[in-house]
Amino acid sequence: MELSLNNLLIFLAINSFSLSCESQKQNSDTEQVADLTYEPTVEKPTYTNAHPEVLFDEAHNNFHTSSGRYKPFADLISSDGYRFTPNKSKFSKKIFEGYDILVISNAMGGTTEDDPDSVLARPAFTEDEADAVRDWVQGGGSLLLIADHAPVGAAAQILAKRFGVEMSNVYTYDKVHADSLHGKYNIAFTRENKLLADHPITRGRTADEQVNKVVTFVGQSLKGPQDSLPLLLLSNTAMDFTRTRGDSPVSAAGRSQAIALKLGEGRVIVLGEAAMLTAQESLRDGKVARFGMSYEGCDNRQFALNVMHWLSKLI
Repeated sequence: MELSLNNLLIFLAINSFSLSCESQKQNSDTEQVADLTYEPTVEKPTYTNAHPEVLFDEAHNNFHTSSGRYKPFADLISSDGYRFTPNKSKFSKKIFEGYDILVISNAMGGTTEDDPDSVLARPAFTEDEADAVRDWVQGGGSLLLIADHAPVGAAAQILAKRFGVEMSNVYTYDKVHADSLHGKYNIAFTRENKLLADHPITRGRTADEQVNKVVTFVGQSLKGPQDSLPLLLLSNTAMDFTRTRGDSPVSAAGRSQAIALKLGEGRVIVLGEAAMLTAQESLRDGKVARFGMSYEGCDNRQFALNVMHWLSKLI
């Protein structure tokens, strides 16, 4: 499969998130919105008595919110018995009181109206906020930190470093392990190609919960500390690309798009791609293309549930 710089740039323009407001309407090929046809109901909810409390961050210019593009994810975990609360405040020790899990998706250093990327790439969190999150995790909290391709990787780096995670802040693809259903730059992590790690998250609690295939949609590459586990391991043919004309792609071998780690009494999952845990659609050549949990032939939905089960210390 041939890879050309122009083709990659075109693909990124259509499939990567475009930095525009949540209220945009479906009237262009580059647009992404929540897939409202997706059914997030869990037939047998995990939590029916005790309900883990989830704080969903929306205080840091987040491109993904619980009522916007991440609504399918919020609805899914709610159906599974989690209770979530949108966060509208800067992080502090007091903010986390009473919560079990903190979810952060695509925090940025400016609003989507700010542009250019240099503004959006500014730190989304202060040093004090990053310290507060780390201390809370060490004390037993669980963090799901999601940071997509540039410029979001740069915006989240201060917080990621508190857990020893390095963000590339680039665009990542793998033409050898691409999933060919809807786009040659979507990466398939499967048991067969050995890019999907063996972990309680991928095993699940039963055979019905086993994850066999996760598909990501560009994103960035990550590198975790020695005691972390790469859940979605990038192969020797994976490449990082800066999107700057004239720059050549560089190898992303040995890096990852999902990392699991523990710190003190707490747990952390860091994802380098955001669409995998939601259900979205966009127009491509006048046709609706679905991706994320509603992407055909993948286990992203179960992966999302299993991630939350691990963060809530069920598995």
